[in-house]
Amino acid sequence: MSDTKVWYITGASKGMGLSLVKDLLTQGHSVAATSRSTTALEAFKSYGDRFLPLHVDLKNEQSVASSLQQTLEKFGRLDVVVNNAGYGLGGALEELTSAEIEENFQVNFFAVVRVIQQALPYMRKQRSGHIINISSIAGFAPGIGWTVYCAAKFAVSGLSNALVTDLKPLGIHVTNVMPGAFRTNFAEVDSIAYRQRHIEDYAHLREYHDKISNMSGAQPGDPDKMAAVFLKLVASPNPPMDLFLGSDAFNRASTRITQLQAQMENWKEDTFSTDFTV
Repeated sequence: MSDTKVWYITGASKGMGLSLVKDLLTQGHSVAATSRSTTALEAFKSYGDRFLPLHVDLKNEQSVASSLQQTLEKFGRLDVVVNNAGYGLGGALEELTSAEIEENFQVNFFAVVRVIQQALPYMRKQRSGHIINISSIAGFAPGIGWTVYCAAKFAVSGLSNALVTDLKPLGIHVTNVMPGAFRTNFAEVDSIAYRQRHIEDYAHLREYHDKISNMSGAQPGDPDKMAAVFLKLVASPNPPMDLFLGSDAFNRASTRITQLQAQMENWKEDTFSTDFTV
Protein backbone atom coordinates (compact mmCIF):
# COMPACT_ATOMS: atom_id res chain seq x y z
CA MET A 1 0.00 0.00 0.00
CA SER A 2 1.61 3.25 -1.19
CA ASP A 3 -0.05 5.37 1.49
CA THR A 4 1.15 3.29 4.43
CA LYS A 5 3.77 4.68 6.76
CA VAL A 6 6.43 3.59 9.22
CA TRP A 7 5.52 4.53 12.79
CA TYR A 8 7.78 4.57 15.85
CA ILE A 9 5.72 4.54 19.07
CA THR A 10 6.99 4.75 22.65
CA GLY A 11 5.12 3.31 25.61
CA ALA A 12 3.48 0.84 23.26
CA SER A 13 2.76 -2.05 25.62
CA LYS A 14 -0.34 -0.56 27.25
CA GLY A 15 -2.95 2.16 27.14
CA MET A 16 -3.11 4.52 24.19
CA GLY A 17 0.13 3.18 22.75
CA LEU A 18 -1.14 -0.39 22.63
CA SER A 19 -4.43 0.64 21.01
CA LEU A 20 -2.56 2.69 18.42
CA VAL A 21 -0.19 -0.17 17.55
CA LYS A 22 -3.11 -2.57 17.11
CA ASP A 23 -5.12 -0.24 14.88
CA LEU A 24 -2.18 0.83 12.71
CA LEU A 25 -1.06 -2.74 12.07
CA THR A 26 -4.62 -3.74 11.23
CA GLN A 27 -4.73 -0.97 8.63
CA GLY A 28 -1.53 -2.06 6.93
CA HIS A 29 1.06 0.27 8.43
CA SER A 30 4.48 -0.75 9.75
CA VAL A 31 5.18 -0.17 13.44
CA ALA A 32 8.27 -0.10 15.62
CA ALA A 33 6.91 -0.38 19.16
CA THR A 34 9.02 0.40 22.22
CA SER A 35 8.51 -0.69 25.79
CA ARG A 36 10.44 -1.55 28.93
CA SER A 37 8.92 -5.02 28.50
CA THR A 38 7.93 -6.44 25.12
CA THR A 39 5.85 -9.28 26.60
CA ALA A 40 2.57 -7.47 25.93
CA LEU A 41 3.63 -6.97 22.32
CA GLU A 42 4.09 -10.64 21.48
CA ALA A 43 0.50 -10.84 20.23
CA PHE A 44 1.49 -8.70 17.24
CA LYS A 45 4.25 -10.99 15.97
CA SER A 46 1.77 -12.43 13.48
CA TYR A 47 2.16 -9.21 11.49
CA GLY A 48 5.65 -10.38 10.56
CA ASP A 49 7.86 -7.91 8.73
CA ARG A 50 5.53 -4.99 9.46
CA PHE A 51 6.11 -5.17 13.21
CA LEU A 52 9.26 -4.52 15.24
CA PRO A 53 9.06 -4.86 19.04
CA LEU A 54 11.86 -2.98 20.78
CA HIS A 55 13.00 -3.22 24.38
CA VAL A 56 14.06 0.36 25.10
CA ASP A 57 15.14 2.29 28.16
CA LEU A 58 13.95 5.80 27.29
CA LYS A 59 16.19 7.25 30.00
CA ASN A 60 19.25 5.95 28.17
CA GLU A 61 20.39 7.83 25.07
CA GLN A 62 22.22 4.85 23.58
CA SER A 63 19.18 2.61 24.01
CA VAL A 64 17.00 5.18 22.22
CA ALA A 65 19.56 5.66 19.44
CA SER A 66 19.88 1.92 18.91
CA SER A 67 16.12 1.46 18.67
CA LEU A 68 15.80 4.11 15.96
CA GLN A 69 18.72 2.65 14.06
CA GLN A 70 17.04 -0.77 14.17
CA THR A 71 13.83 0.82 12.89
CA LEU A 72 15.64 2.31 9.90
CA GLU A 73 17.51 -0.91 9.20
CA LYS A 74 14.27 -2.89 9.14
CA PHE A 75 11.91 -0.50 7.37
CA GLY A 76 14.24 1.80 5.44
CA ARG A 77 12.54 5.01 6.57
CA LEU A 78 10.85 6.76 9.48
CA ASP A 79 7.61 8.60 8.81
CA VAL A 80 5.93 9.19 12.18
CA VAL A 81 7.24 9.33 15.75
CA VAL A 82 4.69 9.15 18.56
CA ASN A 83 6.09 10.06 21.97
CA ASN A 84 3.47 8.38 24.12
CA ALA A 85 5.35 6.96 27.13
CA GLY A 86 4.68 8.60 30.48
CA TYR A 87 3.13 8.24 33.91
CA GLY A 88 1.27 10.37 36.44
CA LEU A 89 2.69 11.59 39.72
CA GLY A 90 0.33 12.70 42.46
CA GLY A 91 1.33 14.86 45.38
CA ALA A 92 1.93 18.40 46.54
CA LEU A 93 5.26 19.87 45.49
CA GLU A 94 6.78 19.91 48.97
CA GLU A 95 5.69 16.33 49.58
CA LEU A 96 7.71 15.09 46.62
CA THR A 97 11.38 14.18 46.86
CA SER A 98 14.00 15.33 44.37
CA ALA A 99 14.27 11.75 43.15
CA GLU A 100 10.51 11.47 42.51
CA ILE A 101 10.50 14.77 40.61
CA GLU A 102 13.59 13.87 38.58
CA GLU A 103 12.20 10.47 37.61
CA ASN A 104 8.91 11.95 36.43
CA PHE A 105 10.64 14.52 34.25
CA GLN A 106 13.03 11.90 32.92
CA VAL A 107 10.17 9.77 31.61
CA ASN A 108 7.59 12.42 30.74
CA PHE A 109 9.87 15.09 29.26
CA PHE A 110 13.52 14.20 28.77
CA ALA A 111 12.63 10.90 27.10
CA VAL A 112 10.70 12.93 24.52
CA VAL A 113 13.77 15.11 23.97
CA ARG A 114 16.01 12.06 23.51
CA VAL A 115 13.71 10.40 21.00
CA ILE A 116 13.31 13.56 18.93
CA GLN A 117 17.05 14.27 18.93
CA GLN A 118 17.77 10.77 17.70
CA ALA A 119 14.96 10.75 15.12
CA LEU A 120 15.67 14.12 13.53
CA PRO A 121 18.80 13.14 11.56
CA TYR A 122 16.75 10.53 9.67
CA MET A 123 13.82 12.87 9.10
CA ARG A 124 16.10 15.72 7.99
CA LYS A 125 17.72 13.47 5.43
CA GLN A 126 14.28 12.48 4.11
CA ARG A 127 13.02 16.09 4.31
CA SER A 128 9.80 14.63 5.68
CA GLY A 129 8.25 13.26 8.85
CA HIS A 130 5.73 13.97 11.58
CA ILE A 131 6.42 14.08 15.32
CA ILE A 132 3.38 13.61 17.54
CA ASN A 133 4.00 14.35 21.21
CA ILE A 134 1.40 13.16 23.69
CA SER A 135 1.15 15.85 26.33
CA SER A 136 -2.07 16.10 28.35
CA ILE A 137 -4.91 18.49 29.01
CA ALA A 138 -2.99 18.88 32.30
CA GLY A 139 -0.27 20.51 30.20
CA PHE A 140 -2.68 23.33 29.38
CA ALA A 141 -5.22 23.45 32.18
CA PRO A 142 -3.57 21.98 35.32
CA GLY A 143 -5.40 19.56 37.56
CA ILE A 144 -5.35 19.75 41.36
CA GLY A 145 -2.81 17.62 43.21
CA TRP A 146 -0.59 16.80 40.21
CA THR A 147 1.88 19.70 40.27
CA VAL A 148 4.99 18.03 38.87
CA TYR A 149 3.11 15.90 36.33
CA CYS A 150 1.41 19.06 35.05
CA ALA A 151 4.76 20.83 34.89
CA ALA A 152 6.31 18.01 32.86
CA LYS A 153 3.39 18.02 30.43
CA PHE A 154 3.59 21.82 30.12
CA ALA A 155 7.23 21.28 29.16
CA VAL A 156 6.23 18.77 26.47
CA SER A 157 3.68 21.23 25.09
CA GLY A 158 6.21 24.06 25.08
CA LEU A 159 8.86 21.93 23.39
CA SER A 160 6.39 20.83 20.73
CA ASN A 161 5.24 24.37 19.94
CA ALA A 162 8.80 25.67 19.74
CA LEU A 163 9.83 22.88 17.37
CA VAL A 164 7.04 23.60 14.89
CA THR A 165 8.65 26.65 13.31
CA ASP A 166 12.19 25.25 13.55
CA LEU A 167 11.33 22.07 11.67
CA LYS A 168 8.69 23.19 9.18
CA PRO A 169 11.28 24.43 6.62
CA LEU A 170 12.77 20.92 6.70
CA GLY A 171 9.45 19.29 5.80
CA ILE A 172 8.92 17.95 9.32
CA HIS A 173 5.62 18.53 11.13
CA VAL A 174 5.10 18.58 14.90
CA THR A 175 1.76 18.22 16.69
CA ASN A 176 1.21 18.56 20.42
CA VAL A 177 -1.67 16.27 21.42
CA MET A 178 -3.44 16.97 24.71
CA PRO A 179 -5.83 14.15 25.60
CA GLY A 180 -8.44 14.18 28.31
CA ALA A 181 -9.37 11.02 30.21
CA PHE A 182 -9.31 7.93 28.03
CA ARG A 183 -10.46 4.48 29.05
CA THR A 184 -7.02 2.94 29.45
CA ASN A 185 -5.06 1.69 32.45
CA PHE A 186 -3.66 5.19 33.11
CA ALA A 187 -5.75 5.50 36.29
CA GLU A 188 -4.30 2.26 37.66
CA VAL A 189 -1.27 1.72 39.88
CA ASP A 190 1.12 0.74 37.07
CA SER A 191 0.64 4.14 35.39
CA ILE A 192 0.43 6.48 38.38
CA ALA A 193 2.85 7.01 41.26
CA TYR A 194 2.05 8.86 44.46
CA ARG A 195 4.31 10.75 46.85
CA GLN A 196 5.85 8.70 49.63
CA ARG A 197 5.89 11.61 52.06
CA HIS A 198 2.58 12.83 53.55
CA ILE A 199 1.96 16.34 54.89
CA GLU A 200 -1.37 16.66 56.66
CA ASP A 201 -1.99 20.20 55.41
CA TYR A 202 -2.34 18.74 51.92
CA ALA A 203 -4.97 16.18 52.90
CA HIS A 204 -7.46 18.07 50.70
CA LEU A 205 -5.58 16.87 47.62
CA ARG A 206 -6.39 13.23 48.34
CA GLU A 207 -9.95 13.55 47.05
CA TYR A 208 -8.57 14.50 43.65
CA HIS A 209 -6.26 11.49 43.67
CA ASP A 210 -9.18 9.26 44.65
CA LYS A 211 -11.25 10.78 41.85
CA ILE A 212 -8.71 9.58 39.27
CA SER A 213 -8.59 6.11 40.78
CA ASN A 214 -12.38 5.82 40.95
CA MET A 215 -12.92 6.83 37.33
CA SER A 216 -11.01 3.81 35.99
CA GLY A 217 -13.19 2.11 33.40
CA ALA A 218 -15.56 5.08 33.19
CA GLN A 219 -13.43 7.62 31.31
CA PRO A 220 -15.20 9.23 28.33
CA GLY A 221 -12.38 8.76 25.80
CA ASP A 222 -12.22 5.67 23.55
CA PRO A 223 -8.55 4.82 22.78
CA ASP A 224 -9.58 2.71 19.78
CA LYS A 225 -10.72 5.89 18.03
CA MET A 226 -7.35 7.61 18.27
CA ALA A 227 -5.74 5.98 15.26
CA ALA A 228 -8.25 7.51 12.85
CA VAL A 229 -7.43 10.99 14.16
CA PHE A 230 -3.69 10.38 14.00
CA LEU A 231 -3.94 9.11 10.43
CA LYS A 232 -5.84 12.27 9.51
CA LEU A 233 -3.10 14.31 11.21
CA VAL A 234 -0.23 12.78 9.25
CA ALA A 235 -2.16 12.98 5.97
CA SER A 236 -2.81 16.69 6.41
CA PRO A 237 -0.53 19.13 4.54
CA ASN A 238 -1.15 21.65 7.33
CA PRO A 239 -1.65 19.75 10.59
CA PRO A 240 -2.46 21.66 13.79
CA MET A 241 0.23 22.69 16.23
CA ASP A 242 -2.05 21.73 19.13
CA LEU A 243 -4.83 19.16 19.23
CA PHE A 244 -7.14 18.45 22.15
CA LEU A 245 -8.53 14.91 22.24
CA GLY A 246 -11.84 14.19 23.94
CA SER A 247 -14.80 16.39 24.73
CA ASP A 248 -13.60 16.71 28.33
CA ALA A 249 -10.25 18.08 27.15
CA PHE A 250 -11.96 20.51 24.79
CA ASN A 251 -14.31 21.81 27.48
CA ARG A 252 -11.56 22.12 30.07
CA ALA A 253 -9.37 24.00 27.57
CA SER A 254 -12.25 26.32 26.67
CA THR A 255 -12.76 27.20 30.33
CA ARG A 256 -9.06 27.91 30.75
CA ILE A 257 -8.97 30.12 27.63
CA THR A 258 -11.95 32.12 28.88
CA GLN A 259 -10.27 32.61 32.26
CA LEU A 260 -7.02 33.68 30.61
CA GLN A 261 -8.73 36.20 28.34
CA ALA A 262 -10.57 37.70 31.32
CA GLN A 263 -7.33 37.96 33.30
CA MET A 264 -5.58 39.67 30.42
CA GLU A 265 -8.33 42.26 30.07
CA ASN A 266 -8.51 42.89 33.82
CA TRP A 267 -4.77 43.56 33.97
CA LYS A 268 -4.34 45.13 30.53
CA GLU A 269 -3.71 48.63 31.89
CA ASP A 270 -0.96 47.34 34.18
CA THR A 271 0.50 45.21 31.40
CA PHE A 272 0.79 48.24 29.08
CA SER A 273 2.04 50.47 31.89
CA THR A 274 5.48 48.84 31.78
CA ASP A 275 6.23 50.11 28.24
CA PHE A 276 8.45 53.16 27.67
CA THR A 277 6.37 56.30 27.32
CA VAL A 278 6.79 57.80 23.87
